[in-house]
Amino acid sequence: MPESDWPELAFGPASRMNVAIAPEVDIVMSSIVGVAGLEATYEAVKRGKLVGLANKEVLVAAGSLVIEAARQHGPDRLLPVDSEHNGAHQCLRAGRHNEVRKLLLTASGGPFRNTPAEALQSVTPEQALKHPTWVMGPRITIDSSTLMNKGFEVIEACWLFDLPPSQIEVVVHPQSKIHAMVEYSDGSVIAQVSATDMRMPIQYALTYPDRWEAPVPTLDWNSMGNWEFYPPDFRKFPLLKLAYQSMETGGSATATLNAADEVAVEAFLQGEISYPRIAEVVEETLQQVPNRKPTSIAEVLEIDNQSRQVARSIARGELV
Repeated sequence: MPESDWPELAFGPASRMNVAIAPEVDIVMSSIVGVAGLEATYEAVKRGKLVGLANKEVLVAAGSLVIEAARQHGPDRLLPVDSEHNGAHQCLRAGRHNEVRKLLLTASGGPFRNTPAEALQSVTPEQALKHPTWVMGPRITIDSSTLMNKGFEVIEACWLFDLPPSQIEVVVHPQSKIHAMVEYSDGSVIAQVSATDMRMPIQYALTYPDRWEAPVPTLDWNSMGNWEFYPPDFRKFPLLKLAYQSMETGGSATATLNAADEVAVEAFLQGEISYPRIAEVVEETLQQVPNRKPTSIAEVLEIDNQSRQVARSIARGELV
């Protein structure tokens, strides 16, 4: 192949932006963990590109701005790729928005769902990184163990599906076969069930509204075993409750929540704080950082930076 035909490789914030807004790009898959992909994703949404959203922090940090931009180009230009939200999107095709009584997001419960609360004080990073269902990056794996990841998903679902937190319920389902359910006003419950394989939701976002054959395993109903469902323990996993409270508070609270959690998780992974201290750092940061209503992505990033600085100081014991 002549050198002139080689693909161009690029990296960094400027390159992400250039790719996301390039005229020849029709579909953007946003899957960078954290707020690093926020600016490029927002600009792609503003330009009416089809965006497959696998980065929940985009909506957690800047949901009002991103959704307002998406609404300028009509429905279904922002399609969820996270398995739970993708499942919810499929379930919501069964009825009208005003017929929805409740959206249920399932959680595996993480590696400590059966661990006594008093034993969490001695949890090590190695233990927390052993997720029972999914193979993921370090931060999202720790977030799954604390149920903060599910809290982020509640916030994301509020924005994606225009529902208040009171209409979104988390259900612990260790088998991870049901990804989401929607309860309608007549009592019907529609569930999305599939193998734990991310190729399916990725393909769904790329081919919507059509369904194509997918290279994923089908379910063997003769060997499914028993499925369990039970409520999350908000006392043992306080970050889930903080996520609900932050969404109800509104403004920049969810951006601060995300930034503080990222700092606290990193501090835990570095052995600087204990496992229960992750939630304490996040809660104390929310108390310290003033809440306001951001009007631009630049302001969201400014709030994110401020929240990180406060969270680092708290994690080091410099702020009480």
